[in-house]
Amino acid sequence: MSLFKVFDVAGSAMNAQSVRMNVTASNLANAGNVSGDPDKVYRARQPVFSTFNASMAEHSGVAGVRLDGVVESTAPLQLRHQPDHPEADADGNVYATNVNTVEEMVNMMSASRSYKNNVEMINTTKELLLQTLSLGR
Repeated sequence: MSLFKVFDVAGSAMNAQSVRMNVTASNLANAGNVSGDPDKVYRARQPVFSTFNASMAEHSGVAGVRLDGVVESTAPLQLRHQPDHPEADADGNVYATNVNTVEEMVNMMSASRSYKNNVEMINTTKELLLQTLSLGR
C-alpha cells in the first residue's frame, strides 16, 4: 500500500467526524425545544456511516468512511404537563425533544478526538514521506 493512500483514508474519516460534529451541534442547539404537537418537536439525529464498498478495497487495499445518511432517533419524546406554556395543547401538555445532552457531549468529545487523531496521522505520514525523500540527498 502506498503511503499516499493514507491521505485518502484519513480525509474520509475527517469528513465523517466533521459531519458527526455538525449533527451533534444541531442536536445540542435544539435540546430545549418543546411543542404542543408531537409531530413538530425536534427529534435527535444521528449520522450513519459505513466503509467504502468492497470493490474499492479489493483493488486498492484501502477502505474509508462513507456517510450513508442521517437518521432521526426513535426514542420517545418527553411529555410534560405545563398548562401555562404558550405551546401547550388542549390538555395542558407539551412535548419536549428526545435529545440527551450528556450523550451528545460524549459524541462531541469523541468526534473531536477522532478528528484530531486523523490530523495527527496525516502529519505523521507527511513527515515520513519527507524523510524518505531526504534520504536521496
